[in-house]
Amino acid sequence: MAIPEVFIQELLNRVDIVDVIDSSVPLKKTGANYSACCPFHNEKTPSFTVSPTKQFYHCFGCGAHGTSIGFLMEYQGLGFVDAVHELAKRVGMVVPQETRVIDKAAEQAASGMQEVLQLALHYYRAELKKSDNAIAYLKGRGLSGEIAARFQIGYAPSGWQNLAGVITNYQSESLAAAGLVITNDQGRRYDRFRDRIMFPIHDQRGQVIGFGGRVLEGGDDDAGPKYLNSPETPLFQKGYELYGLFLARRAIREAGKVLVVEGYMDVVALAQHGVEYAVATLGTATTPYHITKLMRQTDNIVFCFDGDAAGRKAAWRAAINALPALTDGLQLSFLFLPPEHDPDSYIRAFGKSGFETALTETLPLSQYLLQTLAEENDMQTQEGRVRFLNDAEPLLKQIAAPKLGLLLRNRVAELAQIAPGEMESVMKLPQPGKPRPQAPARIPRKPPTLARKLIRMVLLRPDLAQKLPRSWIEGKGAEFDFLDALLQLVAENPALATNTLLELLKNRVPFDLLKEVSAEVMEVDEDFEFEQEFEGALQQLRASAERRELDVVLQIAQERGLRALTPEQKALLQKFRR
Repeated sequence: MAIPEVFIQELLNRVDIVDVIDSSVPLKKTGANYSACCPFHNEKTPSFTVSPTKQFYHCFGCGAHGTSIGFLMEYQGLGFVDAVHELAKRVGMVVPQETRVIDKAAEQAASGMQEVLQLALHYYRAELKKSDNAIAYLKGRGLSGEIAARFQIGYAPSGWQNLAGVITNYQSESLAAAGLVITNDQGRRYDRFRDRIMFPIHDQRGQVIGFGGRVLEGGDDDAGPKYLNSPETPLFQKGYELYGLFLARRAIREAGKVLVVEGYMDVVALAQHGVEYAVATLGTATTPYHITKLMRQTDNIVFCFDGDAAGRKAAWRAAINALPALTDGLQLSFLFLPPEHDPDSYIRAFGKSGFETALTETLPLSQYLLQTLAEENDMQTQEGRVRFLNDAEPLLKQIAAPKLGLLLRNRVAELAQIAPGEMESVMKLPQPGKPRPQAPARIPRKPPTLARKLIRMVLLRPDLAQKLPRSWIEGKGAEFDFLDALLQLVAENPALATNTLLELLKNRVPFDLLKEVSAEVMEVDEDFEFEQEFEGALQQLRASAERRELDVVLQIAQERGLRALTPEQKALLQKFRR
């Protein structure tokens, strides 16, 4: 009984390799990645690099590399199965022991869910164009057709079984598993979303994994909740996803910050006015997984909440959840709008310039924490200062960032009117770790072969494999064997991510070659022009395939004469004679 590959992928999607490694080897943020002195060989200058976006590690000194599973195997000496069980335990997953037949069934189920979600998206978008009320609502909120198209906003019309006209089998399990339909106590099935503006939710690859529906005032579903989200499904977990992140990634990098708001409409309205680096939580409190996911994009996170009691409560939860993930390089701050405003209404009232002016007045996390704790206690009395210390202690214990932790401790001691040493002895706080030096510069490599280029691109963009004619690929050697194994894996499951592919290739390709490829993939920038590079590789493959075919044509012509050639072979021969 093997652990299904689909489970391995879901597990690697759930865990964060930075958290896994940092719990054993303290990491430091260095640009887009994290670094440390390698735990697998002795070194003074860190060459061990962890990529939060690609979710694997590589040491440029000794060549150690792998995913979260590989790290536990190497660092803790665990077997593959034990490492999978250990990671699953961390995120509350149960490891299935299933046959390959069941594994294939799970893959087909996931594929079925993605198919019906995509069909529903097309339907909702088409229905928006037919609904005067829905269009009027969006226009009334200041949204243009262009911004609605960019966010793929749609409309679920009134009626109980509209999707029955879109999905061939309305009783299919995929519809229920994807959260698009509900079955009542009498066994009758009906659409979950009715008479609502529909906001599709995308994963990090841009695939639709769920929806958020905003009710129309006075509509058929007005008695229901204002916002209705897809339920938890195998594809969609609210605590892990952020609305708008897929579209906002480039703007986040350009702005050097990300803005976290509370609602779909806030994200869309901000984008309408040129603030395109906003994301939203999905009807749930900000979780540590949200914080970690955002830290992969930028070191500057700004939370923007309403100034009312609910907004401040949400801000406090976000601050507490962020504490374990804090690093000395992270800037995390809070913007509280006036009680009568949310981000949507504020930017419509004051425009982009007014909103970004407000962003210059954010409250840093450390200041927000201490200010809130001090306001909740009477700092003029000894009893109040004791309660202040009691409230601050569990927060300080969660902060692993050495410099920030030290400064916060000193400030807490100052506010409590005690010496830092006295506070340390009373609270018994752990000592902050020491930061490590920067990683060394990379040594340039010789230009990669065509096969190596294709391996690198397919690993990072598995969808490109569908555009790669297998008949064009012909060659001998380890690199071509590697490429063949990779293409076979992607053909079996096109949804496999980079880190999962690397994990599954371990026992199929030479270790030294996998080590080299891992290093190359680690160094590819997110802005790499894949399409242009891939088109160039296709041209080289096409030319090589034609040259091989020409050799065959020339041999036939030499042995049997030109009359033996087919019209296609003659055309090829004529092409090369020009």
